Amino acid sequence: MSNKNAERVLEALLFTSSEPLPLKDLEKNLPDNVDVESVIEKLQKHYETRGVNLKRVGNSIVLRTAKDLDHLFLTKKVTRRNISRAARETLAIIAYHQPVTKLEIEEIRGVSVGSGTIDLLMDLEWIKFGKRKSSPGRPITFQITDKFLDYFDLSSTKDLPGVKELKDLGLSVKKLNQK
Repeated sequence: MSNKNAERVLEALLFTSSEPLPLKDLEKNLPDNVDVESVIEKLQKHYETRGVNLKRVGNSIVLRTAKDLDHLFLTKKVTRRNISRAARETLAIIAYHQPVTKLEIEEIRGVSVGSGTIDLLMDLEWIKFGKRKSSPGRPITFQITDKFLDYFDLSSTKDLPGVKELKDLGLSVKKLNQK
């Protein structure tokens, strides 16, 4: 299969999917001799000036409407989740410190984390269980998911705002560096 045909196959798969497609699933539909990364890079370049853009979401790829054309979709309903301050703080701690245990979250926040907070974030599929720590009691850890990255339009956790950006917004960042 030529790279041109591989591009066509990837385009077809991406256009028919509403969810981000994992790279390993895309690779299954192409012969072994095709360099999937180079095909994705070529498609990203092709679509960067188009009405849709090819985006990375963790280890997945998805086509999304170009940001400058969002205003055209007035009927599009964006579900905004109003979550509690405790849930936002917990989510931020998990995103910046992952993998992190419940005890570590509580140490950073200075208060206990309710099971309802963890349940809400799990129900939203923004966090998931990670590996167990090799410390006494072998506590379970939490980490963010690709759904979190997709919801907040991030390619990876590297796209999260840094300390300088948070300070520029007037936010307190003293707890971020305690770990």
